[in-house]
Amino acid sequence: MRATFHLKTLTVAIAAFSVASAASAAGLDRSGQDVTAFFQDGVYAEAVYTYIDADVSGRDNAFNGDSNTRFEDGNKTGDIAEDYDFFRYGAKADVNDTFSVGIIYDEPFGASAEYTGDSNFTGSPTVAIDNLIGDRVTPLVPQVTNAQELSTYVNDLPGNLDRARAGVGQLQQALQNTTNPAAQAQIQGQITALQTQIATGEAALPTLVGFDNYAKAQLANTQNTKVEVRSQSLTALLGAKFGANKEFQIYGGPVAQRLEAQVRLRGSAYDLATGYTSNSNPDMDYGYIAGFSYSKPEIALKAALTYRSEIDHNIDITETYPLAGLLAGDPAAATQTNDYEITTPESVNFDFQTGINPTTLASMKVRWVPWSDFSITPPLYNAVSKNNPLYADDGLKLVEYEDDQWQVEVGLAKRLAPALAVSGTVGYDSGAGDPTTSLGPVDGYYSVGLGAKYNVTENWAVSAGGKYLWFGDAKGRLPTGKVVVDAEDNDGFILGAKLSYQAKQGF
Repeated sequence: MRATFHLKTLTVAIAAFSVASAASAAGLDRSGQDVTAFFQDGVYAEAVYTYIDADVSGRDNAFNGDSNTRFEDGNKTGDIAEDYDFFRYGAKADVNDTFSVGIIYDEPFGASAEYTGDSNFTGSPTVAIDNLIGDRVTPLVPQVTNAQELSTYVNDLPGNLDRARAGVGQLQQALQNTTNPAAQAQIQGQITALQTQIATGEAALPTLVGFDNYAKAQLANTQNTKVEVRSQSLTALLGAKFGANKEFQIYGGPVAQRLEAQVRLRGSAYDLATGYTSNSNPDMDYGYIAGFSYSKPEIALKAALTYRSEIDHNIDITETYPLAGLLAGDPAAATQTNDYEITTPESVNFDFQTGINPTTLASMKVRWVPWSDFSITPPLYNAVSKNNPLYADDGLKLVEYEDDQWQVEVGLAKRLAPALAVSGTVGYDSGAGDPTTSLGPVDGYYSVGLGAKYNVTENWAVSAGGKYLWFGDAKGRLPTGKVVVDAEDNDGFILGAKLSYQAKQGF
């Protein structure tokens, strides 16, 4: 005879899973876009708070040369990842024994990172500026090889030109005062040499002043590299049950998503992109969700496959790129406001649970996100990169990933008392590739988690949980492919708390 596990006896155990189970380390994934609140029975509402404290540190690259892959351990970066928190709210009700409606708020995508301390990602970008001067100024003025020498040369050049002009005048006077053909030829040669020197200096002066002003401005910028991405999402759901026992359900609805971002690249690590700043203004755009579920209440079995569409954001962005002003010969060209498109990725979630015995529940979550299709390509950043012949056709993207994300989590929950249950989980996140962006040098994680739920009353419950993460080692690289940071042996933890309400509906 097949075992039957009454759903009522497992209700406490079911909810013990979901407090700190949603947090990802691939791409910009954060909440995991959980929709399990919609699968609860009767009237259900929840408010969930999640706090993430990740310790991500490494060393910058001490190698200063042409190789993109060569890496030499440099200075410690300090903790790159900033503390991060977000909320999720959900509410669901059955209209009748066939139709259900729900709404879910979450913060699906985000990033919060800042380089601090003494590394190539902070402070004056001395190495980057001196390399630029060596490449672009030294061929014009061989005695200038760094920013200090350039400043001295530019300061002295007007006086040197004035003295050269005075010398020409003196030589011209001497030329008039002599009738010796040999002396005249010698003096004329000296005049021609000085005039050539003056013309060369006058022609070079605007360019040299431009480089000097650029160098001074960048060397005076001692800010840290920093990135902040925030998103909010509101999902409306309508579900329809069918089958002999209403065991099947199809569901779907519209999704509204808001996205904003700020990026600041500083220090020598970013080479000529140092000083780049962008502010992507908040944008609201829309997509959809669709899914299919199956349930068998007598053994507490629920399975759901959920698809979320891509969402195209057309965002107003203000970019400041000092190199653009230098290349244009006009500092005003360094700041531009344009619009561009960011497409947040589609995703597929699979949620499964089943009773093992009358007080024990097993669960599994699988999530797939194609981060390899995702990129951030600010227009000014991209346009400036096309000045390099290597990237003349398509330019560079500020952020992109090599691999798709796969996340798997399995768990067990046990009802210890009528009002108390505990749970444990183990998880794996594949990450989105290594090397990855220098703004988030992590390649997935392994995790273990614990959670508990206590029914305060028949309808109200509180839950709490935590998860420990072992992050995968990763090298962070620039869009050019140059490796600039190596992050190893990092970890983090997640804490979550939930308040929920659930009541029966009779139809």
